[in-house]
Amino acid sequence: MSAVGLTVDGLVAGYGQTVVLDGLSFELAPRGTLAVLGRNGVGKSTLLTTLMGITTRHMGTIRLGDQQIENLPVHVRARSGLGYVAQEREVFPSLTVEENLQVSMLPGGWTLEKVYELFPRLKERRRNTGNRLSGGEQQMLAIARAVCGGPNVLLLDEPLEGLAPIVIETLFEALLRIRDESGLSMILVEQKAELALSFARDCVVVDRGKIVHRGPSEELRGDYLKQAQLLRVAE
Repeated sequence: MSAVGLTVDGLVAGYGQTVVLDGLSFELAPRGTLAVLGRNGVGKSTLLTTLMGITTRHMGTIRLGDQQIENLPVHVRARSGLGYVAQEREVFPSLTVEENLQVSMLPGGWTLEKVYELFPRLKERRRNTGNRLSGGEQQMLAIARAVCGGPNVLLLDEPLEGLAPIVIETLFEALLRIRDESGLSMILVEQKAELALSFARDCVVVDRGKIVHRGPSEELRGDYLKQAQLLRVAE
């Protein structure tokens, strides 16, 4: 997998005529990591689904490396190097763990051996179908399936949501290894601000479909007053 960045310029998108993203622009450097923070319902997940081509784009451009992709269908974006881990995990329930991984494999992606080294639990459960996995195991499988596709940029939509603390710790350590060893560029949408800011080099905060803050994660991580102001619950 080669290092490829992502550039978003003036992105306006939503669902049908409903606009959720209102002119978002940002850059993700090759091998960069970006945390996307914000309250519930401000457009964070919509940003990722729009990058994948699942929503209605009204304006703006999306560049994956040197390739303009905003008009490409979802499967072409995936084959061009954009990987996506949905909040709902969306593993194939009737396929085994190994079958889920095998159907996702593309040239340049992770091998079964590499996946099982990262997630030993998946190797133990490799003959179990997707609907016989715990929530944490399904999330491991969703992440593993995405890297098997050989992405250059990996989009993660709240991968730690709703999981037990011990599972969160295991998954977070796996994400750190992917970040440090794979050379991927990564965008992490996450409600747990402390984890997100410790994971990503840079961050943006989204509010009402607009970016209201951007900068190095370390600066915001140490400023709890600013975090409270930016991530406050709406009245």
